[in-house]
Amino acid sequence: MSKFNFQLPNGHPLKEKNTFWLALIGSPSMFSLESRIFHSLSIGMIIIAAIYVPYNLFAGLYIGSLSALIFGLFFFQQYYYSRIHGRLHNSTLFGLAGIIIFGVNYFSNSGISGSTDLIWPAYLLLVFAISPYHQHIKWLIVYLLCFLILHTVEYYYPFLIKHPFSAGKGQFIDRVTAFPMPVVAVYIIINFMRRSYDKERKAAEEKTIAVEISNAQILLQKNQLEESNQEKSKLMSIISHDLRAPLLNIQSYLVLLNENEIDSEMRPVLEKALLKSTNNAVDMFSNLLHWTKSQMEGSRVQLIEVNLFSVLEDTLEMEKIHALKKDISLNYSIPPQLMVIADVDMLQLVVRNLISNAVKFTLHGGHINIDAQLILNECKITVSDNGRGISQDKQENIFSIKSDPEFGTDNERGVGLGLVLCKEFIERQGGRIGFESHLGLGSSFFVFIPLKAD
Repeated sequence: MSKFNFQLPNGHPLKEKNTFWLALIGSPSMFSLESRIFHSLSIGMIIIAAIYVPYNLFAGLYIGSLSALIFGLFFFQQYYYSRIHGRLHNSTLFGLAGIIIFGVNYFSNSGISGSTDLIWPAYLLLVFAISPYHQHIKWLIVYLLCFLILHTVEYYYPFLIKHPFSAGKGQFIDRVTAFPMPVVAVYIIINFMRRSYDKERKAAEEKTIAVEISNAQILLQKNQLEESNQEKSKLMSIISHDLRAPLLNIQSYLVLLNENEIDSEMRPVLEKALLKSTNNAVDMFSNLLHWTKSQMEGSRVQLIEVNLFSVLEDTLEMEKIHALKKDISLNYSIPPQLMVIADVDMLQLVVRNLISNAVKFTLHGGHINIDAQLILNECKITVSDNGRGISQDKQENIFSIKSDPEFGTDNERGVGLGLVLCKEFIERQGGRIGFESHLGLGSSFFVFIPLKAD
């Protein structure tokens, strides 16, 4: 620490207006707050002493001039060893020096009528600023006692007091010239304290923000972990029950068929029930494969400009046949000239799942309507039915993996992944999905997809 440091820790030069001052008082990374306050005060006191020495000589105040010189040299010596050699300033010596110098100055400069009492409190404040906390009470008591002793001595022995200034102009000059010392000391101390407080407050605020961000990240990770666990539990449920049951039905039928224990009347009934169970299993397995693939690999979206009617016509006709098995009428109305930007496979899966859900939860003899219309720069596809609707308590998680599978009006079993897939696939195409439902009156699901680009 043998030379001034004119660079920041990262090697970049300081701004010119801060470089010189920082070099004089030392950087925060190298010196404590107390040391930097002491360096600043020392510089100020050295400058003031340099002014007072010639002034007091000119005014004939030889003792005052000598006091100012000793005062300045003392500060310079302490500053030099602290700033240049890194030795901690001696606060005890500093406090005692003030008592001696101001004690002498008190008797040589008009006593209670002079300027010493004006400077004394500011110097004590300086002692507080550069000394450890545990010394503050000690210095307060010492300075109060010295103050009382000096004034008591003057009261009983007034002849010991010298009066170098005449009343009026002399006292005026004495007070005016003495005023800068306490003002500069108070300014420097308060300025450092304010800056230190603001810095610590800013650091505390940044720390609080960092803690909040960390807590938010932990909460997010916790939610993601819980969701992952729910997904794993759901997969195990699907594999262990929802897909196992249809396979067991097929196995049982084949055993009976192999043992010739099925008569001609029961066979059509069993085959119809088995076909229904198998179809449900195929739908479940298809959705499960799509969803698992999207979670593991991320589905690749291939957006192209397509004619909406041409893309959905085959899907709608197939679902129409499926609906007829429950005597449900399925009608659709899509403008033949409507062009959209979409991924064909994803769009077909979304519409197929929405219609399949409508068929599942609509009673025999019900009806389902599919229509498409232009709304601003989007195409709105609506799938509505007059089925049993969705209860209010189940609507919140309808597009979530958290939703529980429901049985259809013919006890059709789902896995609760159809609407999850619909939401994920439509959003990957830049679209969105929503619904309206009233228990006992039916539901309307609608998706919005971008139109043909201009």
